[in-house]
Amino acid sequence: MALDDTDRAIIEALLEDARISQRQLASIVGVAQGTITNRLRRLEAEGCITGYAPLLDAEAVGWSMTVMAGLCIDKGQIMDVQTKISADSRVFGVYDVTGEWDSMVLARVRDRKDLDNLTKTVFTLDGITRSYTHVVLNTVKEMGVILPPQDP
Repeated sequence: MALDDTDRAIIEALLEDARISQRQLASIVGVAQGTITNRLRRLEAEGCITGYAPLLDAEAVGWSMTVMAGLCIDKGQIMDVQTKISADSRVFGVYDVTGEWDSMVLARVRDRKDLDNLTKTVFTLDGITRSYTHVVLNTVKEMGVILPPQDP
């Protein structure tokens, strides 16, 4: 789906505050409230907007560490292993990747004990032949999905 300037303005405003009213959104974007209603319905129906959720501060809700792990997984077991990893509530991202690793996993843990548990239970599942875990020291930038740049 191609996004026009109005769609992009709506999405950018919602990325700033998803709780904004349609009236406020219409004022910011410079269109009628009916236009906002119709555009939001279309963006949702076409799957551009898949939901609305609060953005949480990881530390404020109890996660003290973010970890990234590269995993080597036996051929033919990648999907099965990734499905099992995805089921762990500490895991918030699982990706197929190119390069040295078969999969990259992003997770949050409460403390060192929780990290120890994650590495010994999740990152050692049958099918995982090697893992390499990094602990994030500082988060410089972290966002959800962002809009791609406009075509020229």
